[in-house]
Amino acid sequence: MKKTAVTLIALAVLACGAGALLAQAPEDAKFKKFQDTFWDAYFKFYPTAGSVQGFAKYNDKLEDPSESSLDKFHEILDGLNQELVTKIDKTKLSADNQIEHEMLLDFLDLEFLKLQTLLPWDYNPLLYNDLFIQSMRSLLVKNGPSGAASAAARAKLIPGLVKRAKDNLKTPPQDYTQAAIAQMPAILDFYRIEVPKLSGGAPALQTELVKAVAALEDFQRFLKGELTTRSTGNFRMGEAHLRTLRRTTQGNLPIIEEVVQRSLADFNNIRREMLLACISLYKLMYPNVDTEQLGRTKGEEATRNIIIQGVLDKIKSDHVGRDEYVGRINAAAANIKGFIQQQGLLNLPEENLAIEPTPAYCADGNWTRLMTPGAFEAGGPYTLFVHPIPAEWSAEDATSFMEEHNNYYIDFMVIQRIFPGSFVPAYFTRKDPSVIKRMAPNQAILKGWSVFLEDMFMESGYGNYDLRMRINQLKLLLKTVIDFQMDINVHEGTWTKERVVEYMTVRGFMTKAEAERRWRQIVLSPGEGSQAYIGYQEILDMEKDARKLKGDAFNVKEFTQKLLGYGAIPLRTLKIKMAQ
Repeated sequence: MKKTAVTLIALAVLACGAGALLAQAPEDAKFKKFQDTFWDAYFKFYPTAGSVQGFAKYNDKLEDPSESSLDKFHEILDGLNQELVTKIDKTKLSADNQIEHEMLLDFLDLEFLKLQTLLPWDYNPLLYNDLFIQSMRSLLVKNGPSGAASAAARAKLIPGLVKRAKDNLKTPPQDYTQAAIAQMPAILDFYRIEVPKLSGGAPALQTELVKAVAALEDFQRFLKGELTTRSTGNFRMGEAHLRTLRRTTQGNLPIIEEVVQRSLADFNNIRREMLLACISLYKLMYPNVDTEQLGRTKGEEATRNIIIQGVLDKIKSDHVGRDEYVGRINAAAANIKGFIQQQGLLNLPEENLAIEPTPAYCADGNWTRLMTPGAFEAGGPYTLFVHPIPAEWSAEDATSFMEEHNNYYIDFMVIQRIFPGSFVPAYFTRKDPSVIKRMAPNQAILKGWSVFLEDMFMESGYGNYDLRMRINQLKLLLKTVIDFQMDINVHEGTWTKERVVEYMTVRGFMTKAEAERRWRQIVLSPGEGSQAYIGYQEILDMEKDARKLKGDAFNVKEFTQKLLGYGAIPLRTLKIKMAQ
């Protein structure tokens, strides 16, 4: 009797649980239907983005950034936002769908920020350049000659998009216009040479390409002439900068002053660690210099700069030639992968990462660019584009850059930016079937995760504990801190190029070519410079909590794999899950 009663109670509990799941199912179904409607509306306005992500319904369309179209899209997004907030009961959704609900709200907020404040259609000619490239590339690289018909339909619309760009663009920042001008010759070559090759010379497309090229040549003249004259806009984001960071990191971002204070402490601590690693080498390299006397005459700060820079100056010439740069990165990635497997540090993706020179037409402010399968695609290749040393750089600039990326620095740069880089967390994020998680992964986690790995590699003996590698690993970590600080100081403050470059070269020990490259990236890609440091800090906080919880049983690999297992979900959610 007693056993029967217990069984009946258990069945009753299970029945209640099943009833609750059934009660939630209709809301989840409603949410799924909403997402289908949302993505259709989104890619109807952004058909090129749809092609990139594998949403093929509008492959024969092109963006229409006319005032009436933008107003209509804004109205549609308003309606969808209202529906998401008022007609879908978040509390009745499954746990995973509640996360997606929050991510969609963040995604919508970022779109409203673009439409209402940033206005890229009016102030960023690079946006149009990207459309000229991706509208064709997304069809032909993915589909080859079978994408030629859709490409022809889009090519036919290119003159209209050029006209709209000329009508829309008002007073963009000079840096944006100059970057767009620099990219145009490669875009024209892409249309004249690469598109015919990729399409197999489809006659219908060839006919439209002639008109498209003529329109693009006209756009190039417009950029160099009329638009350059009125490119007087301000590149600083101001208040919109913090709002952008909140949405791309998808977290309850702490008061920015707190993060800034952390960066100031890290800046000093990292430089102190660099000094400790440099002292013994400096004495060997400069046996006639009395370091104690140096400290008394120059002061602590100046002495630190002299010793660190002195060591870096002695080892910076150990680098490959400018034409060997991408090959050296590939070799480093192979070594790193072998080390990970040998030491059992991480579970690596099954997919291989192809590392290739960035095509000239894809060159923008970013030195590396990870290309993944689209959010609506079952699978596909992963390619990491690395910007080769520009042919137009002088021998002096190229040497300066390669001295920065010397043989003691480049491996840790590869760990952070290339392999495992953001590739590994991006791969595991894509294993989640959620479209919004694939479309809008948490950038702070994607970029901060690999920064967290650096000490693990060093402590595991990568580079045989060579002090020269340790110094450069610390230098790269210092760059992560400086990128955050400068992103804030430039876009929320008034720091000039001269001040930023001086800070990076004198206190961050970068070469002039590297400092100027990073300045350009901060200007052209606002917010990106902050993401890695924010993610790194959040991961350090989670690690600290995990160590407290597990004590001696804490395992770094287990912690790292758990972190990867959740994918690049919002920080606010990830922190809760990691604490469980």
